[in-house]
Amino acid sequence: MPMIDLHPTADNLGSLISSVSDGDLGLPTPCSEYTVGDLLDHIAGATIAFGGAAAKAGGASADMGPQGDAGNLEPDRRATLPLRVKTVAEAWRDPGAWEGTTRVGGQDLPGAVAGIITFGELTVHGWDLAKATGLRFEPDPAGLNALFELASQSRGPGDDGPRGTAFGPVVAVPEDAPVLDPRTARPGPGLVASRKLSGEGGQVGGVVVAVEHPVARSGRLTPLRK
Repeated sequence: MPMIDLHPTADNLGSLISSVSDGDLGLPTPCSEYTVGDLLDHIAGATIAFGGAAAKAGGASADMGPQGDAGNLEPDRRATLPLRVKTVAEAWRDPGAWEGTTRVGGQDLPGAVAGIITFGELTVHGWDLAKATGLRFEPDPAGLNALFELASQSRGPGDDGPRGTAFGPVVAVPEDAPVLDPRTARPGPGLVASRKLSGEGGQVGGVVVAVEHPVARSGRLTPLRK
């Protein structure tokens, strides 16, 4: 699996986070159980979990579950949270982070898999925030391709097996569906078109099963664990 530079995505997400006003915090998001404020706290928790995974830190960060409570937000979160996101990207710049095995969300994973999932975490939640607030988010196409490849290994044709409440159903999309529509920075039928399905169809939470996010190609859309 390719090593991904997370900095473009982290920079874009950081800019988006810094633009979220206090008045936006109560807005609903595509994550049906999260407001914008809850989602920002979830991202803050992800920086701990996935930063620890890059460092192979073990301990509490390796087994922590998802968080999502706006009441936990720091008063200066518009300044501090973008820095935390950038720090995660910097941690995954180390080639050693992509080697061997690490642990995140109570799951042992190859380092390269955890790195791609980290990219997915930043990308999908960037889209969540953009969708909720009307702000713009620019994904990294190179990373989207790697995330798609990982998801394709998890769910193949005809594989609509047990998903639990955190998974939406597989739905059909056109063969030529883009991974993400760069013209609108909104999900087309490719990468995250079914984020809304994840929100409608089950609870939001959890860090990793195999891969986390909806990805589509070859006429199939696979919402994976959120």
